[in-house]
Amino acid sequence: MKEKKVQKLIKRVFDIVASLLVLVSFLPVWVIVALFIKITSTGPIFFLQDRPGLNKKIFKVYKFRTMKPGSEKMVKGHEVMKDDNRITTIGKFLRRSKLDEIPQVLNVLKGEMSLVGPRPERVESLSDYTNEMSKRLYMNPGMSGLAQVSGNIYLSLEDRYKLDVYYVEQYSLWLDLRIIIRTIGVVLFGEEKYVDKCLVEINLGFTEVAGTKEENA
Repeated sequence: MKEKKVQKLIKRVFDIVASLLVLVSFLPVWVIVALFIKITSTGPIFFLQDRPGLNKKIFKVYKFRTMKPGSEKMVKGHEVMKDDNRITTIGKFLRRSKLDEIPQVLNVLKGEMSLVGPRPERVESLSDYTNEMSKRLYMNPGMSGLAQVSGNIYLSLEDRYKLDVYYVEQYSLWLDLRIIIRTIGVVLFGEEKYVDKCLVEINLGFTEVAGTKEENA
């Protein structure tokens, strides 16, 4: 238990240092992205939405807006896919490159999020949580997570929850490092490349990807 506390303290220090570096180094990119969003579509530059964090505490998550105004209403378990016509032209690039998530370093600096952890869901999802699923709220949500580097939107909601709970229960700095490294690969090659390449030994049932049906694990 003491070892876990030390690791989480190191995790928090790393979050602060890394977020400050990203905030400063990406500042010119923020300006360019903001200009493109404003020029290519109507609506605000940033997208803010209430999300449940550690122990169900509600906070506002920050993102660059990638969808047309009025498109924020989505059905639980049905993710926004790459060819979704609600996504703006610049939004497709931002989502593919993960640049739309960069403003969340502000959430990390505020202690509402971490660089790595279960992705924050919509508040409405809490009503469907079982005791097992609620374990994903025992740690701060992350900008990236185990589910995000194991197929993400190509996985079933159940499998993503399973990966989130595994992460919380088996947390270690080594697992965080592996997720961060894999996140770089996801940015470069896309989420679909890692659907059947989970970082941990866990039984998942994979879904169809790009017309090809993956075998059940």
